[in-house]
Amino acid sequence: MNRMPRRLLVAALAAAVALPAVAVAQQSTESSNVAASADAAFVRKASASGLAEVALGQLGASQGSSADTKSFGERMVKDHTAANDELKSIASGKNMTVSPEPMAADKEAASAMSKKSGAEFDKAFAKKMVADHQKAVALFTKESKSGQDAELKAFATKTLPTLKEHLDMAKKLPGASGSKSMASD
Repeated sequence: MNRMPRRLLVAALAAAVALPAVAVAQQSTESSNVAASADAAFVRKASASGLAEVALGQLGASQGSSADTKSFGERMVKDHTAANDELKSIASGKNMTVSPEPMAADKEAASAMSKKSGAEFDKAFAKKMVADHQKAVALFTKESKSGQDAELKAFATKTLPTLKEHLDMAKKLPGASGSKSMASD
């Protein structure tokens, strides 16, 4: 009869020792899930933004009234297509989903911009490019500093100088005032 309570005592002690380890493992898994979730959010935002830059770049290249606007549009298509392809490749190897299209606000901005022409178009395009690249620089800076996935972090770090260059170029476009947001003029 003494043996039964002793077995229960041993089992209870074993459970008491094991439960904190399970809790720590669960916390660690939850932390990993939060980090993976942040990296997955970066992939979705960066890919949607990249698609918007390609679409807007095509618009700038075709509707820009100045050579600078047209040239910048072409550069957007080239650089953001390459970055999108690289991000898509990285994401697919990690079973992360890239955005299939730009965000709704970017599609609306492109639609409104497509109705403009001449200097009015160039000004709207320049403002949108400045605003978009300010956001992209912030997004990629955050991922390069605090991303958990080494490959995504390296991608963000590698892409960041190009985005900063785009921002500097956008600020010099005709009609750009370096403003932080595009007005719906």
